[in-house]
Amino acid sequence: MYETCVNSLRIYGPTPTLYMAASTLLPDLRTEGDIKTLVDTAFSKANDDELLAPLCHAVAQIHWPRHLTSLYDYWSSALLGTTRYEEGQPIPLHSALPAQGPHFQRWVSLLERSVEENFAGFNAEQAKHKVATLASRSRGA
Repeated sequence: MYETCVNSLRIYGPTPTLYMAASTLLPDLRTEGDIKTLVDTAFSKANDDELLAPLCHAVAQIHWPRHLTSLYDYWSSALLGTTRYEEGQPIPLHSALPAQGPHFQRWVSLLERSVEENFAGFNAEQAKHKVATLASRSRGA
């Protein structure tokens, strides 16, 4: 009986089963609505975060609809291949956010969590990779 259990684990393994189960419960990032969900979720987390909320409120003079639209455009271009985002387009809150240190690391963490809680699949992994790349670039800055 023990050998049967061990052989079953080798064949089916707990990790692939868990990954498959998790990925079937969450959709991939495929639509403009998904992009909006990602960005809105991340900013909602930032506005509720004890470290980031004061920064968000300090730059409240930002025109939020325009700022969020540029983020929707960025992620849509990065993940869905649209061409709405113009490289080098200013993002006011991000210019107020330190490029290193605890504020930036918290933002990266919230963005990664927003992806993981809402999406699974190829584009979700691409989004997490882009966040990780951004984080590693900031460490080198």
